[in-house]
Amino acid sequence: MILWPRTLLWRSVALIALLLVLAHLAWLQIFQASERGPRARQIARQIASIVNLTRAALISAQPARRIELLRDLSQEEQVQVYLARAGERVSPLPDRAFLRLIERDLRANLGPGTRFAVVRDGVPGAWVSFTIDSEEFWVRIPRARLERAEPVRWIWWGAVVLALALVGAWLVVLRINRPLNDLTRAAEVMGRGRLPPRVPETGPAEIATLARAFNQMAADLKRLDDERVLLLAGVSHDLRTPLSRIRLGLELIDGEADPALKAGMERDIEDIDGAINQFLDFARVTEGEPFDARGDLDAIVRAACEHAARGGSAVAMNLAPLPPVPLAPRAMRRLITNLIENAIRYGGPEVEVATGVAGGRAVIEVRDRGPGIPPDRAEDMLRPFTRLDAARTGPGTGLGLAIVERIARMHGGEVRLLAREGGGLRARVELPLPVRG
Repeated sequence: MILWPRTLLWRSVALIALLLVLAHLAWLQIFQASERGPRARQIARQIASIVNLTRAALISAQPARRIELLRDLSQEEQVQVYLARAGERVSPLPDRAFLRLIERDLRANLGPGTRFAVVRDGVPGAWVSFTIDSEEFWVRIPRARLERAEPVRWIWWGAVVLALALVGAWLVVLRINRPLNDLTRAAEVMGRGRLPPRVPETGPAEIATLARAFNQMAADLKRLDDERVLLLAGVSHDLRTPLSRIRLGLELIDGEADPALKAGMERDIEDIDGAINQFLDFARVTEGEPFDARGDLDAIVRAACEHAARGGSAVAMNLAPLPPVPLAPRAMRRLITNLIENAIRYGGPEVEVATGVAGGRAVIEVRDRGPGIPPDRAEDMLRPFTRLDAARTGPGTGLGLAIVERIARMHGGEVRLLAREGGGLRARVELPLPVRG
């Protein structure tokens, strides 16, 4: 499983880090390739000098003192000298260009018959042969004596530079990413149906242009929303004036008028008045109300159920203790009331309201035993002015669930219309809970 960052900040840092690491590795390869030849010649000269000095010392030393000389070379210079013998196991030289260069230069300095190995009789080291009076000897030089610390030091310095470059890249990307984070937060606020604060038009030219376009879009949407609210409010006001006159005229109608006709006209007036109220609710549902950071969702649900009971509709409650939920109290009361009224109107008398916590979210469910909603129409029912065919002849405007969905979105939540086991509908609202620090 390949883990890849999800945020733009860490993706950019990861890509820059990958490029820097690749550049660092390429630099090391170039460094090694350019150093290989000079380094091989230097090691070959160093080995040749040790072999020549050892050979000269053995030739010039008295035979009785050669053993003492070899002991001194081993202890003080870490150079061992061995007599070559038949049957010794000399491993072939590994096929590496660096070792081949050393072998070539050693033969150029010590003679074409010089043998060079890195393992003899299972003992590692730099093994070089030489002859004295037709006798062949081996000189073993520890690899530590031939290695130098400079390449390792360069690697460490490269790692330090790489780390500093990564920190610098993170700071640069963070600075570029900050305006994008502001835009993200503003878009989330707008997605909840509220006007976000103006995004600072700073940063690189492309980001500043994007922020300017977003601010202009937010201002245009706010203007359109204001015009829509003004239009609905004006139409509602203009309709209520003649409705008031009609209602007054009905009250003044002669008592000999048909009572059924009069009652029907009064019901029509009430339906029109209710439709106007829903238009206003839909238009103004997101206006102005401050959020209560420690809202008591159970108390609001209980109040809505008690209000329904006073109207003659018994609603069963199954409330679980909930933590404080950030919410707009009036809007949330409207959401729950709409769901309960829909359940009573279309779902019959068996209506239940339940609350709880699931998946780190507060959950409200209004359950009924009505005909339910076909699964393929559930999403459509959350749109304004959408009604099932069976409900088109009854009173209503098709805005009840649209208002519920709009209020839920304003709180960062979502609405789902689900089938209830045993028949009926579950209108489920999920609201985010505050993250505990």
